[in-house]
Amino acid sequence: MGETVRFGISIDDMLLESFDRLIEQKGYMNRSEAIRDLIRGALVELKWEGGDEETIGTVTLVYDHHVRDLSDKLTEQQHAHHNEIISALHVHLDAHNCLEVLVVRGKAREVKKIADELIGTKGVKHGKLVMTTTGEELR
Repeated sequence: MGETVRFGISIDDMLLESFDRLIEQKGYMNRSEAIRDLIRGALVELKWEGGDEETIGTVTLVYDHHVRDLSDKLTEQQHAHHNEIISALHVHLDAHNCLEVLVVRGKAREVKKIADELIGTKGVKHGKLVMTTTGEELR
């Protein structure tokens, strides 16, 4: 880890009050830690926007398992990407709905493509991709 550097910023008082409320809600110990987290988040997002960076993410799907052939289609898609999908969790939410969370690793462009295919499968009620970095460059 590098040397800690102190710096000052100018900020509107109302914006600072809002930021302090956010810090309290999220349980940060101080402004510095909250700002470091914001910077890390922005850097991670910038990294995977390029498409060629190695990334890891989760694809969350909610679907009605009674929809004809939907479970089979989702399973087939997962098998087609067995090198990138490294883990899957299946939860029965109620008598009809299932939640599936897939952990996907690979180039950002490929991870997004896989997520779009899964989320876009007819019968999926809701889906979301959350991507992050492998963590190697974060401090």
